[in-house]
Amino acid sequence: MFARADDGTNVLKRANYVVAVGAVLVLVLTLLNLPAPAAARLKLAVGGFFLPLFGLVGTAQSFVDRASYSLLPRSALIAELQRLEQENASLRLAAAQGADALAENNRLRAQLGALPHGPWKFRLAHVVGRDASTWWRTVLVDYGTRDGAQINQTLLTPDGLVGRISAVRFSHSQVSLIGDAECGVAVKVAETNDHGVIKGSQSTTDAGVAELTMLQSSPQVMAGQSVVTSGLGGVFPKGLPVGTILDTRPGAGGLFTTGRIRLGAHLNRLDEVWILTP
Repeated sequence: MFARADDGTNVLKRANYVVAVGAVLVLVLTLLNLPAPAAARLKLAVGGFFLPLFGLVGTAQSFVDRASYSLLPRSALIAELQRLEQENASLRLAAAQGADALAENNRLRAQLGALPHGPWKFRLAHVVGRDASTWWRTVLVDYGTRDGAQINQTLLTPDGLVGRISAVRFSHSQVSLIGDAECGVAVKVAETNDHGVIKGSQSTTDAGVAELTMLQSSPQVMAGQSVVTSGLGGVFPKGLPVGTILDTRPGAGGLFTTGRIRLGAHLNRLDEVWILTP
């Protein structure tokens, strides 16, 4: 007799299970066949029905969290507060570092975009030393043979030509700046196409000024005109900006013209330079 009762109970449970599964299938099929607007409204209604239950669960969880904290001893709460403060400080530091890195990246991108275009690539280097006796004539950069440094590689900033590599070591290189005796630069006046040469001179102590000698008498060369590299001599590529003419004067016998150039690059404030690489 008891066996029959259990059998009847099992049959009833299976029947209820089948009915429930059938109801779910009918609901799914109904949802699949409903138009999009009607299906959206039905989903909203079902969500609204269960939303109070979700809120109740969240409230209960919050209550449990508060109750667990209230049961902790004061020392544990202080330790937890200190941990959270340290974590917050670490997050603020990481955010500040990320902002600094982004600003640095944007600044270098702007510099790179302002550099002359040509069949070369650029590599950033940092000035790590200066000649103590002639501090604006030569500098050291953190670019050496390990990085592919070679004699006569050109250095510049977005404002203009800086100089060339005159000596290389494993981890750094010496750079002869414009105005140094080892850094003659063949140039031309962009407006007149008159050619000249910048050579080392001790006649000026201004790091931003260099002496220019024109290859022939050029009365049309005047203050304010632009000076660029001519490409002659095979060291500096053609067309790199050098500076602007400050003044001119006739040379000995009137056979050539001399003058001064206000350099575009600030040689006495160099921190970063860009190196032309093949």
